Amino acid sequence: MKLIRYGQPGHEKPGIILHDQPYDVSAFGQDYHEEFFATDGLRRLAEFVQAHENQLLPIAAGERLGPPVARPSKLLCIGLNYADHARETGATPPPEPVLFMKATTSYVGPNDDIIIPKNSTKTDWEVELAVVIGKRASYVEETEAEQYIAGYVLHNDVSEREFQLERSGTWDKGKGCDTFAPVGPFMATPDEIGDVNNLRLWLSVNGQMVQDGTTANLIFKIPFLISYLSQFMTLLPGDIISTGTPAGVGLGMKPPVYLKPGDVVELGIDGLGTSRQVLKAYAKN
Repeated sequence: MKLIRYGQPGHEKPGIILHDQPYDVSAFGQDYHEEFFATDGLRRLAEFVQAHENQLLPIAAGERLGPPVARPSKLLCIGLNYADHARETGATPPPEPVLFMKATTSYVGPNDDIIIPKNSTKTDWEVELAVVIGKRASYVEETEAEQYIAGYVLHNDVSEREFQLERSGTWDKGKGCDTFAPVGPFMATPDEIGDVNNLRLWLSVNGQMVQDGTTANLIFKIPFLISYLSQFMTLLPGDIISTGTPAGVGLGMKPPVYLKPGDVVELGIDGLGTSRQVLKAYAKN
Protein backbone atom coordinates (compact mmCIF):
# COMPACT_ATOMS: atom_id res chain seq x y z
CA MET A 1 0.00 0.00 0.00
CA LYS A 2 0.89 3.65 -0.39
CA LEU A 3 -0.32 5.82 2.47
CA ILE A 4 -0.82 9.57 2.23
CA ARG A 5 -2.17 12.31 4.48
CA TYR A 6 -3.72 15.44 3.02
CA GLY A 7 -5.18 18.76 4.11
CA GLN A 8 -3.97 21.80 5.98
CA PRO A 9 -1.15 21.51 8.54
CA GLY A 10 -2.43 20.04 11.78
CA HIS A 11 -5.69 18.95 10.16
CA GLU A 12 -4.54 16.25 7.75
CA LYS A 13 -6.81 13.36 6.85
CA PRO A 14 -5.68 9.83 5.95
CA GLY A 15 -5.66 8.69 2.37
CA ILE A 16 -4.31 5.96 0.15
CA ILE A 17 -3.08 5.72 -3.42
CA LEU A 18 -4.90 3.13 -5.52
CA HIS A 19 -4.23 2.60 -9.22
CA ASP A 20 -2.05 5.74 -9.15
CA GLN A 21 -4.93 7.88 -7.84
CA PRO A 22 -5.34 9.33 -4.30
CA TYR A 23 -8.44 8.42 -2.29
CA ASP A 24 -9.74 9.53 1.09
CA VAL A 25 -10.00 6.88 3.81
CA SER A 26 -11.29 9.08 6.63
CA ALA A 27 -14.09 6.56 7.16
CA PHE A 28 -11.45 4.11 8.34
CA GLY A 29 -11.53 6.20 11.50
CA GLN A 30 -7.86 6.45 12.42
CA ASP A 31 -4.89 8.59 11.45
CA TYR A 32 -1.51 7.04 10.67
CA HIS A 33 0.04 7.53 14.11
CA GLU A 34 1.74 5.40 16.75
CA GLU A 35 -1.43 3.63 17.83
CA PHE A 36 -2.34 2.85 14.21
CA PHE A 37 0.94 1.04 13.58
CA ALA A 38 0.99 -0.57 17.04
CA THR A 39 -2.45 -2.14 16.59
CA ASP A 40 -1.85 -3.85 13.25
CA GLY A 41 -3.21 -0.84 11.43
CA LEU A 42 -1.74 -1.74 8.05
CA ARG A 43 -3.60 -5.03 7.98
CA ARG A 44 -6.82 -3.40 9.21
CA LEU A 45 -6.51 -0.64 6.62
CA ALA A 46 -5.94 -3.15 3.83
CA GLU A 47 -9.07 -5.02 4.84
CA PHE A 48 -11.06 -1.77 5.00
CA VAL A 49 -9.90 -0.71 1.55
CA GLN A 50 -10.69 -4.12 0.07
CA ALA A 51 -14.19 -4.02 1.53
CA HIS A 52 -14.95 -0.41 0.56
CA GLU A 53 -12.86 0.23 -2.54
CA ASN A 54 -15.87 1.11 -4.68
CA GLN A 55 -17.10 3.65 -2.11
CA LEU A 56 -13.84 5.56 -1.61
CA LEU A 57 -13.93 9.19 -2.62
CA PRO A 58 -11.11 10.59 -4.78
CA ILE A 59 -9.02 13.40 -3.37
CA ALA A 60 -9.26 16.59 -5.38
CA ALA A 61 -6.26 17.64 -7.43
CA GLY A 62 -4.27 20.39 -5.78
CA GLU A 63 -4.88 19.28 -2.19
CA ARG A 64 -1.84 19.82 0.02
CA LEU A 65 -0.04 16.64 1.03
CA GLY A 66 1.13 16.40 4.62
CA PRO A 67 3.84 14.06 5.85
CA PRO A 68 2.50 10.52 5.39
CA VAL A 69 2.94 9.51 9.03
CA ALA A 70 1.35 11.57 11.82
CA ARG A 71 4.00 13.23 13.98
CA PRO A 72 6.40 10.46 15.08
CA SER A 73 7.89 10.35 18.55
CA LYS A 74 11.39 10.46 17.05
CA LEU A 75 13.15 11.45 13.84
CA LEU A 76 16.47 9.61 13.97
CA CYS A 77 19.10 10.33 11.35
CA ILE A 78 22.36 8.66 10.37
CA GLY A 79 25.27 10.83 9.29
CA LEU A 80 28.11 9.98 6.92
CA ASN A 81 26.49 6.73 5.79
CA TYR A 82 27.76 6.94 2.20
CA ALA A 83 31.52 6.81 1.70
CA ASP A 84 31.41 9.32 -1.18
CA HIS A 85 29.56 11.84 0.99
CA ALA A 86 32.04 11.38 3.83
CA ARG A 87 34.92 12.04 1.44
CA GLU A 88 33.37 15.20 -0.03
CA THR A 89 32.94 16.69 3.45
CA GLY A 90 36.48 15.78 4.48
CA ALA A 91 35.31 13.23 7.04
CA THR A 92 36.47 9.65 7.57
CA PRO A 93 33.74 7.00 7.17
CA PRO A 94 32.77 6.16 10.75
CA PRO A 95 33.39 2.78 12.42
CA GLU A 96 29.80 2.77 13.69
CA PRO A 97 26.73 4.86 12.81
CA VAL A 98 26.77 8.59 13.54
CA LEU A 99 23.43 9.45 15.14
CA PHE A 100 21.62 12.75 15.42
CA MET A 101 17.98 13.71 15.85
CA LYS A 102 15.70 16.18 14.13
CA ALA A 103 13.04 18.04 16.12
CA THR A 104 9.48 16.94 15.41
CA THR A 105 8.76 20.65 14.75
CA SER A 106 10.96 20.36 11.65
CA TYR A 107 8.58 17.76 10.19
CA VAL A 108 6.53 19.00 7.21
CA GLY A 109 4.87 17.81 4.02
CA PRO A 110 6.73 16.89 0.84
CA ASN A 111 5.91 20.08 -1.05
CA ASP A 112 5.86 22.59 1.80
CA ASP A 113 8.20 25.56 1.70
CA ILE A 114 11.60 25.34 3.37
CA ILE A 115 12.13 28.37 5.59
CA ILE A 116 15.75 29.53 5.76
CA PRO A 117 16.35 30.15 9.47
CA LYS A 118 17.03 33.58 10.90
CA ASN A 119 20.77 34.37 10.64
CA SER A 120 21.40 31.39 8.36
CA THR A 121 23.94 31.61 5.54
CA LYS A 122 24.61 27.91 4.93
CA THR A 123 21.32 26.05 4.40
CA ASP A 124 21.97 22.81 2.49
CA TRP A 125 20.10 19.85 0.99
CA GLU A 126 20.32 16.05 1.48
CA VAL A 127 18.13 13.47 -0.27
CA GLU A 128 17.65 10.40 1.93
CA LEU A 129 15.82 7.10 2.14
CA ALA A 130 13.99 6.81 5.45
CA VAL A 131 12.35 3.82 7.10
CA VAL A 132 9.20 3.86 9.24
CA ILE A 133 9.09 1.58 12.28
CA GLY A 134 6.00 -0.61 12.49
CA LYS A 135 6.14 -1.99 16.02
CA ARG A 136 7.90 -1.37 19.32
CA ALA A 137 11.56 -2.34 19.00
CA SER A 138 14.06 -2.81 21.79
CA TYR A 139 17.30 -4.84 21.59
CA VAL A 140 16.35 -6.20 18.19
CA GLU A 141 18.57 -8.77 16.48
CA GLU A 142 19.74 -7.74 13.03
CA THR A 143 18.33 -10.95 11.53
CA GLU A 144 14.87 -10.02 12.83
CA ALA A 145 14.96 -6.30 12.07
CA GLU A 146 12.92 -6.41 8.85
CA GLN A 147 9.92 -7.57 10.88
CA TYR A 148 9.85 -4.11 12.47
CA ILE A 149 9.55 -2.16 9.21
CA ALA A 150 6.20 -0.59 8.33
CA GLY A 151 7.44 1.10 5.18
CA TYR A 152 9.73 3.60 3.49
CA VAL A 153 9.56 7.32 2.73
CA LEU A 154 11.48 10.02 0.85
CA HIS A 155 13.16 12.60 3.10
CA ASN A 156 15.07 15.83 2.49
CA ASP A 157 17.41 16.14 5.49
CA VAL A 158 17.77 19.92 5.22
CA SER A 159 20.81 21.17 7.15
CA GLU A 160 22.24 24.50 8.26
CA ARG A 161 26.00 23.85 8.09
CA GLU A 162 27.18 26.73 10.27
CA PHE A 163 24.74 25.77 13.01
CA GLN A 164 25.69 22.09 12.56
CA LEU A 165 29.47 22.23 12.25
CA GLU A 166 30.77 25.61 13.35
CA ARG A 167 28.79 26.11 16.56
CA SER A 168 29.76 24.16 19.66
CA GLY A 169 27.78 21.08 20.62
CA THR A 170 25.98 18.43 18.61
CA TRP A 171 24.75 18.46 15.01
CA ASP A 172 21.14 18.71 16.14
CA LYS A 173 20.95 22.51 16.17
CA GLY A 174 21.73 22.58 12.45
CA LYS A 175 19.31 19.78 11.63
CA GLY A 176 16.14 20.50 13.57
CA CYS A 177 15.15 23.97 12.36
CA ASP A 178 11.51 24.48 11.42
CA THR A 179 10.61 22.93 8.01
CA PHE A 180 13.95 21.06 7.84
CA ALA A 181 12.35 17.61 7.42
CA PRO A 182 10.08 17.46 4.35
CA VAL A 183 8.84 13.85 4.16
CA GLY A 184 6.74 12.09 1.54
CA PRO A 185 4.75 12.19 -0.75
CA PHE A 186 3.68 8.77 0.56
CA MET A 187 4.77 5.89 2.74
CA ALA A 188 5.19 2.71 0.72
CA THR A 189 4.93 -0.64 2.46
CA PRO A 190 7.88 -2.98 1.81
CA ASP A 191 5.98 -5.04 -0.79
CA GLU A 192 5.75 -1.89 -2.95
CA ILE A 193 9.53 -1.53 -3.11
CA GLY A 194 11.92 -3.73 -5.06
CA ASP A 195 15.42 -4.19 -3.72
CA VAL A 196 15.74 -1.54 -1.02
CA ASN A 197 19.52 -1.90 -1.31
CA ASN A 198 19.48 -0.87 -4.97
CA LEU A 199 17.33 2.24 -5.23
CA ARG A 200 18.34 5.34 -7.16
CA LEU A 201 18.02 8.57 -5.19
CA TRP A 202 18.53 12.01 -6.68
CA LEU A 203 18.14 15.71 -5.98
CA SER A 204 18.22 18.82 -8.17
CA VAL A 205 18.48 22.52 -7.34
CA ASN A 206 16.87 24.92 -9.81
CA GLY A 207 16.78 22.12 -12.37
CA GLN A 208 20.45 21.18 -12.04
CA MET A 209 21.11 17.64 -10.87
CA VAL A 210 23.45 17.74 -7.88
CA GLN A 211 22.90 14.35 -6.20
CA ASP A 212 22.49 11.09 -8.11
CA GLY A 213 23.30 8.02 -6.05
CA THR A 214 22.17 4.56 -5.08
CA THR A 215 21.33 2.90 -1.80
CA ALA A 216 23.69 0.11 -2.84
CA ASN A 217 26.41 2.36 -1.43
CA LEU A 218 25.00 2.57 2.09
CA ILE A 219 27.76 1.76 4.58
CA PHE A 220 25.33 0.57 7.27
CA LYS A 221 22.27 -1.21 5.87
CA ILE A 222 18.76 -0.78 7.26
CA PRO A 223 18.50 -4.01 9.33
CA PHE A 224 21.79 -3.17 11.01
CA LEU A 225 20.63 0.39 11.73
CA ILE A 226 17.37 -0.77 13.32
CA SER A 227 19.22 -3.29 15.48
CA TYR A 228 21.94 -0.78 16.37
CA LEU A 229 19.58 2.02 17.38
CA SER A 230 17.39 -0.34 19.39
CA GLN A 231 20.38 -1.07 21.65
CA PHE A 232 20.30 2.55 22.86
CA MET A 233 16.61 3.46 22.87
CA THR A 234 13.20 1.93 22.28
CA LEU A 235 11.91 2.58 18.79
CA LEU A 236 8.17 3.24 18.78
CA PRO A 237 5.68 2.54 16.00
CA GLY A 238 5.73 5.42 13.54
CA ASP A 239 9.28 6.49 14.38
CA ILE A 240 11.36 7.42 11.35
CA ILE A 241 15.00 6.52 10.71
CA SER A 242 16.68 8.46 7.89
CA THR A 243 19.60 6.52 6.50
CA GLY A 244 22.00 9.17 5.17
CA THR A 245 22.75 10.99 1.92
CA PRO A 246 25.06 10.35 -1.05
CA ALA A 247 27.60 12.83 -2.42
CA GLY A 248 26.51 16.08 -4.02
CA VAL A 249 25.56 18.34 -1.11
CA GLY A 250 26.32 22.04 -1.22
CA LEU A 251 28.91 21.74 1.55
CA GLY A 252 31.00 19.43 -0.63
CA MET A 253 31.17 21.73 -3.66
CA LYS A 254 34.25 23.82 -4.38
CA PRO A 255 33.46 26.49 -3.44
CA PRO A 256 30.47 25.47 -1.30
CA VAL A 257 27.01 26.41 -2.60
CA TYR A 258 24.07 27.05 -0.30
CA LEU A 259 20.36 27.60 -0.74
CA LYS A 260 18.85 31.07 -1.05
CA PRO A 261 15.29 32.43 -1.19
CA GLY A 262 13.54 31.48 -4.41
CA ASP A 263 15.58 28.33 -5.02
CA VAL A 264 13.62 25.21 -5.93
CA VAL A 265 14.71 21.79 -4.66
CA GLU A 266 13.30 18.64 -6.26
CA LEU A 267 14.16 15.10 -5.18
CA GLY A 268 13.09 11.51 -5.56
CA ILE A 269 13.77 7.85 -4.89
CA ASP A 270 12.79 4.84 -7.00
CA GLY A 271 9.35 3.67 -5.88
CA LEU A 272 8.87 6.50 -3.38
CA GLY A 273 7.84 9.34 -5.64
CA THR A 274 9.16 12.88 -5.79
CA SER A 275 8.87 16.05 -3.74
CA ARG A 276 9.44 19.74 -4.41
CA GLN A 277 10.27 22.54 -2.00
CA VAL A 278 10.68 26.28 -2.56
CA LEU A 279 13.09 28.19 -0.31
CA LYS A 280 11.67 31.15 1.57
CA ALA A 281 13.41 33.69 3.81
CA TYR A 282 12.56 33.68 7.49
CA ALA A 283 9.90 36.24 8.32
CA LYS A 284 8.61 36.86 11.83
CA ASN A 285 4.95 36.01 12.10
